[in-house]
Amino acid sequence: MDHLQAGGVKWMMYWIIFALFTTAETFTDIFLSWFPFYYELKIAFVAWLLSPYTKGSSLLYRKFVHPTLSSKEKEIDDCLVQAKDRSYDALVHFGKRGLNVAATAAVMAASKGQGALSERLRSFSMQDLTTIRGDGAPTPSGPPPPGSGRASGKHGQPKMSRSASESASSSGTA
Repeated sequence: MDHLQAGGVKWMMYWIIFALFTTAETFTDIFLSWFPFYYELKIAFVAWLLSPYTKGSSLLYRKFVHPTLSSKEKEIDDCLVQAKDRSYDALVHFGKRGLNVAATAAVMAASKGQGALSERLRSFSMQDLTTIRGDGAPTPSGPPPPGSGRASGKHGQPKMSRSASESASSSGTA
């Protein structure tokens, strides 16, 4: 078990040194890239960090990083607890906000869809009634009785279906 812990510490040391190197590299590439032999020195430094013979990353970690982390351990722990609490609060806040937006969108879509549907149905029924009852008789207020699409007993003329009446009105013959 102790061997596994030592391996975990080595990986942690590696990643901490790698993160610090990457951060430092970003700034030094911007400001010091004009310096003669800058890239050659950078390659030599990386080789020194990675070499098992020099153990450069372990040396940097033990001399600089570990003492700094140890002295600020309480502050780091407090910061992590605060970040955890704030992230939970932010997650709850944005979750509620997202659900409110989704609910509002669903209600708006349903109301617009219902309004469009009722308008479409109303226009179809009014068009059908005026087309079918084109002889000047008053239109009934309720739905047409079943079988009203067939021959009427009053005139003896067959009634046109809606599709036939639409085609007749579009061609100009009624």
